[in-house]
Amino acid sequence: MEKRTVLQARRADSIGQQVCLEGWVRTRRDSKGGFSFIELNDGSCLANIQVVADNQLSNYENEVKHLTPGCSIRVVGEIKESQGKGQATEVQASEVFLFGTADAETYPLQKKRHTFEKLREWAHLRTRSNTFGSVFRVRNRVSYSIHQFFQERGYLYVNTPVITASDCEGAGEMFRVTTLDVDQPPKVNGKVDFSKDFFARPTYLTVSGQLEGEIFATSLGKVYTFGPTFRAENSNTSRHLAEFWMVEPEIAFADLEENMEVAEAFLKRIFSDVMNDCAEDMAFFNERIAPGILDTLQGIVESEFLRCSYTDAIDILQKSGQEFEYPVTWGMDLQSEHERFLTEQHFKRPVILHDYPRSIKPFYMRCNDDGKTVRAMDVLVPQVGEIIGGSQREERLDVLESRMKEQGLDAEEYWWYLDLRRYGTIPHSGFGLGLERVLQFITGMGNIRDVIPFPRTPGWAEF
Repeated sequence: MEKRTVLQARRADSIGQQVCLEGWVRTRRDSKGGFSFIELNDGSCLANIQVVADNQLSNYENEVKHLTPGCSIRVVGEIKESQGKGQATEVQASEVFLFGTADAETYPLQKKRHTFEKLREWAHLRTRSNTFGSVFRVRNRVSYSIHQFFQERGYLYVNTPVITASDCEGAGEMFRVTTLDVDQPPKVNGKVDFSKDFFARPTYLTVSGQLEGEIFATSLGKVYTFGPTFRAENSNTSRHLAEFWMVEPEIAFADLEENMEVAEAFLKRIFSDVMNDCAEDMAFFNERIAPGILDTLQGIVESEFLRCSYTDAIDILQKSGQEFEYPVTWGMDLQSEHERFLTEQHFKRPVILHDYPRSIKPFYMRCNDDGKTVRAMDVLVPQVGEIIGGSQREERLDVLESRMKEQGLDAEEYWWYLDLRRYGTIPHSGFGLGLERVLQFITGMGNIRDVIPFPRTPGWAEF
């Protein structure tokens, strides 16, 4: 007897096959004719398959008629053409084996609707719901698409460290890693003596794999990292997580123009793959969560991303006649309201802004000859604003050292990063895409905590 998934069993070409299905009961209803209808789901797809179990089964009275939502079962039977609407097949059961029961009084996922906030408290069970099953099937496809995109183009996948002694962003919002006794740490001159710590120096959870990615790009060509990153930002907004996943390509011998081209092709590939391979789940999001999201994604795939300098964008915003919560001035960090105005109202398509003021960007971005801007870029999409951030990296040793001094960084701590400029320096570029941010956009989920399996936020580290 061949095991099949619900997804496989729902296809019309499976009619007539003897199969074994395993999954969880969504609902059961009994007929006066001496049989029961069981809705079975195994996570392979959004829809359930209907199982018809009659009173000829040996355990019909004592087990089948007592199945409740959440029970786990194995069904053996024949796939038949369904007489019901909205489904091509159903299973006529010749055997129903009960793996595990679910107490109807205490099982949280009953028929009534629960808020997403409530379901976060049951993160160990919420993936059995329609919404979260769809979210994590889409997350799986996006992750696969990321690897496919880069692997097909000859990029090397690099695993960068989670524990680091450097701060890529220079923001200082990092989680410290220590084995010292927090109640009685060793001290020298009144300060904690980190030479006695595990790594003999202050260490942190990484905020980015970019700097280490540059090491590989400057020897092995095109590379990308894809892993967890951490930020100790005490923020409880719907767009912030303390732990999140980043994909960060670094491209040897590439300028900002090539960087933009890769970023545009990358987003289009992800959106195309999701629409093609997660059609049922995306139809669900389009109908229930974010009406119009399919049109938005298709519009992005079919459009050409417009290039616009930061300076020109500021000029457009100032002349727009629009009242913004944050007044527009050259040198400011653009807010979501500004970015959305540009993509949704002014250009009416995705935009890549470039050449930002050096004062608001990190030390590693290449300085332009005007002395005021750097070769930075942000990819903006409708409804969200910035979805990708990147830059051409500063490859000139003297300029990089000057920028580090300008931002108060100790060059000695980045000796290895500077060495990349001392020995065979090259022009190179890269960008970062937050997996959860792009998933939030694709699915339309209102809170970023609902597109990661177990969210880590201020005051919350359950599961």
